[in-house]
Amino acid sequence: MQIFETKIKVIPEDIDNLNHVNNVRYVQWVEDVAKMHWFTNAPKSITDNYLWIMLSHNISYKKPAFLHDEITLKTYVPDAEGVTCTRVVEILNGETLLAKSETNWCFMDSNRMRPTRITEDIKNIFL
Repeated sequence: MQIFETKIKVIPEDIDNLNHVNNVRYVQWVEDVAKMHWFTNAPKSITDNYLWIMLSHNISYKKPAFLHDEITLKTYVPDAEGVTCTRVVEILNGETLLAKSETNWCFMDSNRMRPTRITEDIKNIFL
């Protein structure tokens, strides 16, 4: 299993009225890191013809993040079968887990906008 990782810094727009990162921002980061992983690892010949649609999303919030915190987003795909895969995203501040999500995605042919079987070539990009 391949782990993709990126770092971000919490900015004022991430903060809510409780003076910590808004929960909606965590959901956005989950989508952002999934896209980064896909576009970093998949060749243009694939990204031009296929895309992912979010089917379901579950996130557990553990601890808050605050303005100027340096956050690490880690993601990996532990399972891919048929037309769907599960993606895990861990959001950390140093070694401290702030949130963890599990999202189910459907692999789509972007020209026909229909679900498409995840081939071994696609699996090899992530697994």
